[in-house]
Formats: sequence, structure tokens, C-alpha cells
Amino acid sequence: MALFTKKNNENISFEVLPEHLGIIMDGNGRWAKKRGLPRKAGHKAGAEVFRTISKECGRLGIKYVTFYAFSTENWKRPKEEVDALMKLFHDYLLEAKEDVAQAGDIKLKIIGDKESFSPELLDLMLSAEEETAEHTGTTVYVAINYGGRQEIVRAVNKLIADGKEEITEEDISANLYTVPECDMIIRPSGEQRLSNFLLWQAAYSEFWYSDVLWPDFTKNDLYSALRDFERRNRRFGG
Repeated sequence: MALFTKKNNENISFEVLPEHLGIIMDGNGRWAKKRGLPRKAGHKAGAEVFRTISKECGRLGIKYVTFYAFSTENWKRPKEEVDALMKLFHDYLLEAKEDVAQAGDIKLKIIGDKESFSPELLDLMLSAEEETAEHTGTTVYVAINYGGRQEIVRAVNKLIADGKEEITEEDISANLYTVPECDMIIRPSGEQRLSNFLLWQAAYSEFWYSDVLWPDFTKNDLYSALRDFERRNRRFGG
């Protein structure tokens, strides 16, 4: 947990910020349905909010932010919707340089099982990571084809392959996609569950829920969550 004051261009200040913030981007489909639009329109609107919020996290100085973009279960959705999501991700990676420049030296990391993606998309992921690898600002993890259980299984299998005969908590933490501890998880849209997100990292996370659908989520909603985090008395089970 970062104990410092950080100000942004709107003169919003925080005495305490989460070091690692997780965000479940939920409600795109319901947002579109309420407006009589196809689901892909909701995902497009949600992608713009992701860009806004990720840049704001960078400006505020949050050290790590993990966005849940596409789960291992999301492949079950209609092909048209999945294709639209992949195109949005492709377009974001093409334009990521501009976003990174606006957000104060962001380091971009794509996490999850990458084997199912096209070679073109894989090349874009690799390029985005390589081009930001030396950056020292906020690390933005984009979780795509990601599942918390899959992440833990992957870590254990890697340790077994490396010859570990006895596996400790520290071993698993060191082999996750992200940093091990997540201080706060934000979930908009009215749902109150983890949905297989950061299962290991969320052991002592603070949770913040909102009925706002993700495409309607604003910087003010982010500030409300962070202000609430400041007021929490974290005891970590003690």
C-alpha cells in the first residue's frame, strides 16, 4: 500500500492509495441492451472507459492496476461478440503508444493464456510489452483469456517442471502473472462476486461495488472508490 499524496490535473488528492488495484470491467452487455444496441456497442463504449480509467490510474500514481478484460469462460459467448472483443483489443494495442504517452510512463503487460490468439494479435501484444518494458510508471496488466484458477495451476506446474518437490506460498506468489497482493478490487454493474479474478492475490483485498455499468463508469467513480479505500481499517486477518 502506497502511503503518499498524489495529485492529478483536477486537483484530486489522496493520502493513501492502493499499491495494486484490480478492476472487473462488467456491464457492457447490459448497457447496450438498455439502449437497444448490439452487445458489441457496449464493449466499444467500455473500451473507451478502460482507456480513460487506465490513464487516470497512471496520472494518480497507482503502482499496479489489473483490468479484467476477457475471461477463460468468455469464449462461450457468441462468435460475433468474441470477434468484436478481439478487434477492440487489436485496435487498442495499435494505439497503445499514444495512451502510454498520455498516462505518464505506463508499463503494459498482457496476462493470461495467449495460445488461443492470432499471430497478428500475439505480435501486437509482444510489441506493446517490449516498447514499454523500461518504463517506470504504473504497470497496467490487461487480463485476457485469464482465469484465477488457471493462473494458480500454471504457477504450480511451472514449479514442478523446475524440479520443486515442496511448494510454498512464496513460490506460488513469485510465479503468478501479477504482483501477489491486490489491495482493492472494484466491480461495477451491481454484481458482487470475484468471477475467477485474482483468486490468489485477493486474499486480503478490499472490495468496492457499484450499480454503475462499466460504460458509465467515470473518473469520479474511481475517486469514490479510492476515497473509500482511504477510510478502510485494514487488519489482514489480525
